[in-house]
Amino acid sequence: MLKIAIFLACIGLAWYLGRRSHRPKEPPRKINLPRDYLIGLNFLLNEETDKAVDIFIKMLEVDSDTVETHLAVGKLFRKRGEVDRAIRIHQNLIARPQLEKIYREQSLFELGQDYLSAGVLDRAERIFLDLVNAKSHAAGALRILIDIYQQEKDWKNAVEMAHKYEAVTRQSMQPVIAHYYCELAEIAYQKRQYEEALPYLKKALASDHSCVRASLLQAKVFIERGEYKSALSSLKKIKNQNPDYLSEAIELLASCYEKIGDEESLVLYLKQLLDEHPRVPVVLILAERIRKRKGDKVAAKFVADYVRRYPSLRGLYTFVNLYISSAEGRAKEDLHILQNLMKKLLADKSDYQCNSCGFSGKSLHWQCPGCKEWSTMLPAYRLEEEFA
Repeated sequence: MLKIAIFLACIGLAWYLGRRSHRPKEPPRKINLPRDYLIGLNFLLNEETDKAVDIFIKMLEVDSDTVETHLAVGKLFRKRGEVDRAIRIHQNLIARPQLEKIYREQSLFELGQDYLSAGVLDRAERIFLDLVNAKSHAAGALRILIDIYQQEKDWKNAVEMAHKYEAVTRQSMQPVIAHYYCELAEIAYQKRQYEEALPYLKKALASDHSCVRASLLQAKVFIERGEYKSALSSLKKIKNQNPDYLSEAIELLASCYEKIGDEESLVLYLKQLLDEHPRVPVVLILAERIRKRKGDKVAAKFVADYVRRYPSLRGLYTFVNLYISSAEGRAKEDLHILQNLMKKLLADKSDYQCNSCGFSGKSLHWQCPGCKEWSTMLPAYRLEEEFA
């Protein structure tokens, strides 16, 4: 605060002397500093910086020469967490009828950010909605409105503002818009309003045909309706949309094949999937089918072959679990030790990790809680395999 007060004192003195320099030439005479300036200096010397700042701000008349200073000081207050002072400065600017349009819009934009910092979202929203029609701040206002509606989970307004942002900036927001439609579909799905959920998911896939989330939720809706073949069709899209998310689909896929009584087609599809996109979850499902048909030894050999080619902790853990049943004596005891050790290691590991900021957790978040980016949380097994 002391630095700000000194800064304002210097600006105030410069402004006053500048005003004097524009007067007609007069014979040299003693400079009489304004009384307010001397009062402000007195507050400063007595370490009453709050009062000093208020005096120096009042001294600066708002005109084309000083408005930038007011804006800079207001922004500085906001960054320091002194939002009330920032709001007062920006409101003071807006109250000036002679203020140029460009500065009025800038002051409104700063005031909106003040309210945002203070958590007063409704006031911030009203200001930014007004600024959407101001060419100088339309893009910034729309970007902030999108963030506000995301915080408030107002997905319909988020869709509307994202479309407007696209029109203003020519930047695609389609993958994000797809998630907004998925959020609306999730709400309907939780309420068992499946007829309402499906149109939202159709819009999501129209916005982004690579939206794994939409395909997964679409499959879940079809499963609830007993439409297992339709669910399989949705789930099979995921290997082309983003195979890193196969882990989210594989159990549902196996369940659908079981429901229609077609175990043979499941095994064939899993083998094809493993050839095209080798992933631990596919190995787990396929190994279980092999174990039921041909026993633990054959299943263990199958997993061992995979782990040799694509080493990972989860793959090795699966191999030990299968092999331990056929081991004997000291070997079985040693495998039990290894099994327990790996179990503890896996329990401490996160199941998902953001490939943008590194945030990790046990649950899949389609929007990273850390960096707020969409579709950046990946299954941890995939990251393991990449760096193995």
